[in-house]
Amino acid sequence: MKFNTVAEAFNFYKNHTNEQLEQRANEINHMIETDENVDIQSLNVELTGIAQAKRNNDEKIEKPETRSRFTLIGSRDDAPKSFNADNVFESEEYRSAFFKTMLDQKLTPVEQEAFEIGMKEAEKRTDAFITSSNASAVLPTQTLNEVVKKARTIGGIIGECRAFAIPTKIAIPVGTPSTKASWHTEAQAVDSENVTVASVTFDGYEIMKVFSISAKARRMSINAFEAYLIDELTACVMETIDYALINGNTNNQGKGLESITWVKTAGATQNAVEIASNATAGYADVIKLVSLLKRGYSQGAKIAMNNATLYNVFYGMLDTAKRPIFIADPKDESIGKILGFPVVIDDNIGDDVVYFGNFAKYLAYNLPEGITIEASRESSFKKGVIDYRALAIADSKPIVNEAFVKMYKASAQ
Repeated sequence: MKFNTVAEAFNFYKNHTNEQLEQRANEINHMIETDENVDIQSLNVELTGIAQAKRNNDEKIEKPETRSRFTLIGSRDDAPKSFNADNVFESEEYRSAFFKTMLDQKLTPVEQEAFEIGMKEAEKRTDAFITSSNASAVLPTQTLNEVVKKARTIGGIIGECRAFAIPTKIAIPVGTPSTKASWHTEAQAVDSENVTVASVTFDGYEIMKVFSISAKARRMSINAFEAYLIDELTACVMETIDYALINGNTNNQGKGLESITWVKTAGATQNAVEIASNATAGYADVIKLVSLLKRGYSQGAKIAMNNATLYNVFYGMLDTAKRPIFIADPKDESIGKILGFPVVIDDNIGDDVVYFGNFAKYLAYNLPEGITIEASRESSFKKGVIDYRALAIADSKPIVNEAFVKMYKASAQ
């Protein structure tokens, strides 16, 4: 129904309950978000009538007048104006503006204000990888958190290691296990100990992915598009970081466990167990692997491998008392344990390769500037699709090399 005046809308809604009024207001807001061809002026008239009808209901039951929740499209009176560099990316208005921009939908004045402040803040950042396009923006904080959360729940090394969001080229101190205290002989001097503190400095390397979806995405709701975007970013950006945490060993990209120099010969620097190419790892090899890790790092350590290695090598392995060393743990919904240490499954690890170490403290990745998304409607004009480019600045590396040991088959190297 179309209303020409506020009075006409008020007279129609004045006998409706507040629940009915709120339901209709939500319907109007949904129409505005999903249909760019609606009559904004007519809907403003209807919203005003609904707001007055609700106020009239409140007065009838002698409640103090409350501030109307039905904001006119195009009105700034009821809109927050406290956006600043500290909270704009966390605001609901910026989130709404971000996704509307990606979907080429119209913004309200409040959303436009939040988006402009976000763009200005992005341009001030040290690692300026934002383009000047109006369709390029930093991913909202809420959405980025969902991407990281989903990556962690999927499993793998990235779900176990440390996550930083610090500027590049800054050394961050990280504590390492120190020697224990000693018994003191009365009146005897005690020499002070120089505590060794490891530090980690992250560089800034680019991760980029371009994906396309049909132009009909413009009709998607914000929540539906956000869910799609979370899936895509988890699959591309976070998967790239996870791979680097394990296999990264070259310049101009994140480094991982394979950047460590693995020494198989017995001695003070030995940190690896090599299995002959024609043999299969046994219980004694696993014991040797666990023994190579210093006790200070073994507190909280886990064993990582891929699914094939778990079931081909460890599933039927027995100790000297003929007991299985791998114990499944369905109660806690985890993979299980080997010799009491939790198992981590990551298919980015090669076959017949096992890492043992403290991933939670001494393996890390850095995502200092979040993720930016840019939309392009020109590059795939003939195909009728919209291209989206995800760009992130990231790095990864082991913080302390001696916090990890490795067992591998000679043929796997």
